[in-house]
Amino acid sequence: MKILHTSDWHLGKVLKGQSRLAEQIAVLADVVAVAEAERPDLVIVAGDLFDSVAPSADMKKLAIRALTALRRHAGALVAIAGNHDHAAEIDALRPWADGVGITLRGTLTSAEDHVITGRTGDGEAWRLAALPFVSQRYAVRATEMFELTAADATATYADHLARLLAALTADFADGADTVNLATAHVTVLGGKLGGGERDAHTIEVYALPASVFPATLHYVALGHLHRRQQVPGPCPVHYCGSPLAIDFGEQENAPSVSIVEVSARKAAKVRAVPIASAAPLRTVRGTLAELAALEVDAEPIGGTPAWLRVYVRERPRAGLREEVQALLPRALEVRIDPTALPDLDAAPAEPGRAGRSPRELFSEYLTARGIADDAVTNLFDRLYEEVVNA
Repeated sequence: MKILHTSDWHLGKVLKGQSRLAEQIAVLADVVAVAEAERPDLVIVAGDLFDSVAPSADMKKLAIRALTALRRHAGALVAIAGNHDHAAEIDALRPWADGVGITLRGTLTSAEDHVITGRTGDGEAWRLAALPFVSQRYAVRATEMFELTAADATATYADHLARLLAALTADFADGADTVNLATAHVTVLGGKLGGGERDAHTIEVYALPASVFPATLHYVALGHLHRRQQVPGPCPVHYCGSPLAIDFGEQENAPSVSIVEVSARKAAKVRAVPIASAAPLRTVRGTLAELAALEVDAEPIGGTPAWLRVYVRERPRAGLREEVQALLPRALEVRIDPTALPDLDAAPAEPGRAGRSPRELFSEYLTARGIADDAVTNLFDRLYEEVVNA
């Protein structure tokens, strides 16, 4: 059977105040085009359809259209909720989804509800254990709901998730003529962060060993980490990565979806299909003169000019951000390069404050930090006068 594995769309994500709706629409159109060309037996969307638990109506409409289009070109489609999604709202779409042949799983209900089965057009049987994101607090309740024994409340998050996966895959017998699959939105130990993930849900207490996935699985389709990668484990464990770079920390990632060819008798073969519709993210450094000489916007990657993070090698001063953006209009983030700042640890000890005016003290503060800007000093004078006179 053939699988299209995608995840972490993060619809509605805004980058430093810049809407990326047009890019997100183009990226999803590319993903649909891949499905049309590959005609997979199954599409797996492994969580984080949205960037917010309260997506706008336009984002919901975009997600529904994309899922519908993907289903049109695939034998089946299963999507699970991620940590950014509102699991109950994902479940609220299940009546619509069931009507068009799409399987959605938002919150955990029962083990039986989270094992999806099907057959390919050639009659090959498959079954999928679908585990949406489970918070640390909910993991304890979930193990009780699955009626597992000895669900010790002090057990780790990994212990609880291992029990859940064991319950879901208990009947996945090795050697059967059925393709055994699993999808989950989790952090697996050994996986490398893409750079734009939510820190609170990628810390160590949320990390699982790959050993929680049994060797009877022929392929594990993961979401959550935005970098495409395989994690060593007892079975093929893969992250497909995000189809677009979410934040500047992901500028080294290569956005893609994964195409998987697998059977009950042959090892999974995984290949990446690049998705290049979104603007690349780049970080540049230099003085104003050096930045003026850059031609980053004149040589777009994939036909789309890059969004920029700029580290400017100038002393801080009022209006510097505006000067950089006049040179590089697609600069969304402007920072002072730390190498342009004085060594504050080596700065001489500050003299006493006695007998010195607020203006003198503020001027020395600016000087110690390498800031020599009359506009800032004059603004301080105005504000100080207003406060004193009030």
